[in-house]
Amino acid sequence: MIQATQLRPGMVIKFNNELHTVFTMNHRTPGNLRGFVQVKMRNLRSGTMFEHRFSSEDRVEKAILEEVEMEYMYDDGEYYYFMNTENYEQTHLTKDHLGGGVDFLIPQLKVHVEYYEGKPISVELPPSVDMKVVETEPGIKSGSVSNVGKPAKMETGLIVSVPQFVNEGDVIRVSTSEGSYQERVTN
Repeated sequence: MIQATQLRPGMVIKFNNELHTVFTMNHRTPGNLRGFVQVKMRNLRSGTMFEHRFSSEDRVEKAILEEVEMEYMYDDGEYYYFMNTENYEQTHLTKDHLGGGVDFLIPQLKVHVEYYEGKPISVELPPSVDMKVVETEPGIKSGSVSNVGKPAKMETGLIVSVPQFVNEGDVIRVSTSEGSYQERVTN
């Protein structure tokens, strides 16, 4: 059992005695109310998508799956291909299986592909991914003084709010749980 705040896109959980894949997860703390986790998930059996609100203290059962370390290679528009780093076997998953995790898949990224009853069903992402900024407004010199962010487009198409001093071509660390800027990796 894990806390609801530890849910990540692509994770597979047992909810109402069925397997579900987490598509998106937002942790919110509105004003003086208790925090909660808004999760969009897909039932793996029926394919239906729905949202559920967990309290921050709720515990969720993570499905017991066989995990295999793999390296993300590429996508062809329909399938996302992964290679086993030990025996070089390849497997592929669709965007339906990966959910919001596709926004963090960059070539050579090491992930854990999760198998249930011999079939690949999801990918567990690392806590953060280093990604290249491909499009953003020019930085301003006093940007480190202000905490105002600006949108930046990553190499996967993900839009992240970044500090003013981040420029195109910079590599930044992005949290896979929240899709948020953590730090600049290179200049």
